[in-house]
Amino acid sequence: MAEEASQVLQKYFGFEQFREGQQEVIREVIDGRDCMVIMPTGGGKSLCYQIPAMVRSGTAIVISPLIALMKDQVDALRLNGIEAEFLNSSLPFEDQQRVTQKLKRGEMDLLYIAPERLFGGEGNFMELLKEIPIALFAIDEAHCISQWGHDFRPEYQKLSGLKKTFPDIPVVALTATADKLTRKDIAESLNIEKGKKHIASFNRPNIHYYVYQREGGNRQLLDYVNKHKNQSGIIYALSRKSVEELSEYLNSKGFKTLPYHAGLERSVRQSNQEAFVKDQVKIIVATIAFGMGIDKSNIRYVLHMNMPKNIESYYQETGRAGRDGLKSDAVLFYSRSDYAMLQRFAEVDGNEEQTDIMQKKLRQMLDFCETVKCRRQFLMNYFGEPHQGNCDSCDTCLDGAEYFDGTVPAQKVLSAIARLDRSYGVNHIAEFLTGSQSKKIPEHQRQLKTYGVGTEYDKNRWIFYIRQMISENWLLQNNDQYPTLHLNENSWKVLRGEATVWLVPPKEVKTKTAESSGTSIYMDSQLKAKLWYIRKDLADRLDLPPYMIYSDATMVELASYMPVSEYELSKINGIGSKKVEQFGSEILQVIRRHIKKEGIDLDMHRAQLKKTQQSEPSPKRGKTKKKKKATGTTLLETLELYRAGKSVDEIAKIKSVKPPTIEKHLTELIQRGEISPLEFISKEEAAEIQKAAKETGQELLRPIREKLDKRYSYLQIKAGLLVK
Repeated sequence: MAEEASQVLQKYFGFEQFREGQQEVIREVIDGRDCMVIMPTGGGKSLCYQIPAMVRSGTAIVISPLIALMKDQVDALRLNGIEAEFLNSSLPFEDQQRVTQKLKRGEMDLLYIAPERLFGGEGNFMELLKEIPIALFAIDEAHCISQWGHDFRPEYQKLSGLKKTFPDIPVVALTATADKLTRKDIAESLNIEKGKKHIASFNRPNIHYYVYQREGGNRQLLDYVNKHKNQSGIIYALSRKSVEELSEYLNSKGFKTLPYHAGLERSVRQSNQEAFVKDQVKIIVATIAFGMGIDKSNIRYVLHMNMPKNIESYYQETGRAGRDGLKSDAVLFYSRSDYAMLQRFAEVDGNEEQTDIMQKKLRQMLDFCETVKCRRQFLMNYFGEPHQGNCDSCDTCLDGAEYFDGTVPAQKVLSAIARLDRSYGVNHIAEFLTGSQSKKIPEHQRQLKTYGVGTEYDKNRWIFYIRQMISENWLLQNNDQYPTLHLNENSWKVLRGEATVWLVPPKEVKTKTAESSGTSIYMDSQLKAKLWYIRKDLADRLDLPPYMIYSDATMVELASYMPVSEYELSKINGIGSKKVEQFGSEILQVIRRHIKKEGIDLDMHRAQLKKTQQSEPSPKRGKTKKKKKATGTTLLETLELYRAGKSVDEIAKIKSVKPPTIEKHLTELIQRGEISPLEFISKEEAAEIQKAAKETGQELLRPIREKLDKRYSYLQIKAGLLVK
């Protein structure tokens, strides 16, 4: 059956290799075992039940809350030559009857339905399912069943009886985001505790994360969209009013946008969503009501104008960008006023336990916004996945944080906490330090020596530094509903002058993001334009979104590799036999004409492409890890220059980058085993560095370097820490 699954993958979906984690899940489901699949948006969750549906006998029943998405999923499957249908309230009665009859005759591979349909009509549909062969049950967006999930839906709880009614049919529960508590709840609610849990990496390397304080939000927004004019994006706002105002504002600046929120008529929402999906408008401005029903693969950015209520929601919403694997942005503008407002929304009447959980999740979201460390590392660690940091694809890593000796400001914070008569929260301490005249500060506290000792900074700057100190464990914050600050062992070391505190000042407000990447430097831009035009024409003829014909990633490969035969076309990722048959002749005609008109030597072009990519571009090669590049050059070039005896400064000058970038390359080459760390440091020196790191208890390099009296460079310290 494993061989059959691979054949289905190649024939219908156009890939020769499974993505990481897919094959194991597919094997489990084909063998009839229950599974829970936690896999990020764009990670290939759908194939985990679509391929078993093709291999196992019977019809796969896919339960989804996303009525708007069902038609898109079914259209995409049909384009691949797969027999699929959906059944929901949007279908006319005659079509519902037609689909039901097809189901009874066993003429479909997959049927998408909403949970209401499954259990509605006095259980008639469940009775029907008992009479037909069923391949499997797939529960999409499975976090909806858990009260601890970020999108709880009461109707999902009825699914608890599914396993009891059909004990021999495998159930696969799928979601992009679920913490440990939610995973446990899903398994128990669906009665699949014995099923295997498959948790894929939460890392989306093609998504670049940027978080900035919101200061003049419209100006920041305009600055960003001006730099991404021809790209498709979602802009999220917290309220319906904000959505309308932002959409109108962007339209007044020459951008064609549409709003989407629950207050609009259903027909208007559907029309606006369809215009966005079909690339008739590039930008949709929406509340979080928009997105779960969207399978659009070429969204290049997701921009939040407010802080989301928890990291799960943020991760899921940003995951709607870059589903095709090409470089995309997740941009967040936040304000502490967002946090204050969302605190009220996090309160659940009559449920103190759930309120505490929601409040804690909100504080973790604020921690993410205000961290000075790698954003990607923070996200991965939140979901229980280790990450080394230094991702080179988030604002904190790209900006290169400049630390300063913040011991004196830290001592002021800690002294204030120590001298006050009881425990207080972050805001009170910040106001106390600035000498605020707020009535919240009683007269007896104003008589203390530490009152007003921090007038050099405003309240927001003190809050920023206090939160860093919490993050770096220089003081504690409890997890009560109204969290307060407390001193710990590290706090007393700072107060006694036995430890140095390094802080990062607030960043200047920026909206600059990395240039769009993910396309081959040998991609022919003229051919790209012609192919994008013919794809749009094909999509319009079939009344389908362009990405559904061929994804942007597939289009990039077409414009790079230039296939000229049906066989070569079938070797492009994402093009199965049905899409070769249906669209191949017109696509090939465009490519052949372009090659002839421009006089392109195809063999020479492909040789150059192969040399540049250092791997066969043709593909069906699966997902390969690309070597990091800086200014168009690779780690390999850095290694060659280093082997030629060039210094860090000399290599940086040759490659037109800064020396710290070369140091990062060399560190990565050490981690890969290409260079020994002992080329930079002796074993004795490494032992001294490791001892200093242990004594400082810091992940940061600067405190270690200070401890060692600056006798070693940062590169030597990194190398020393890697010596085993």
